[in-house]
Amino acid sequence: MHVALLKFTVLRLGLFVASLGLLFVLGMRGLITFVLAAVISLVLSYILLRRQREELAQALEQRTHERLANRQAAGADADAAAEDGTGPQG
Repeated sequence: MHVALLKFTVLRLGLFVASLGLLFVLGMRGLITFVLAAVISLVLSYILLRRQREELAQALEQRTHERLANRQAAGADADAAAEDGTGPQG
């Protein structure tokens, strides 16, 4: 998951920097330049980075399922230990 997140983040930042650079070349300055570059990069990333966004979503979903399965297994182990009387006494 970390690779997919890193790749998507770097590409999004690259689109922002490219948009910002283009706006600077066109002579825009000030805070509005950064806001406009953010909007442009958002639209471009939605269009151009679909595959990377889907890879990231898939990696996040897989990680979520793995963590849920681990929690359920840990809960089942604790229940079994409690039933056997080998669990922590409270």
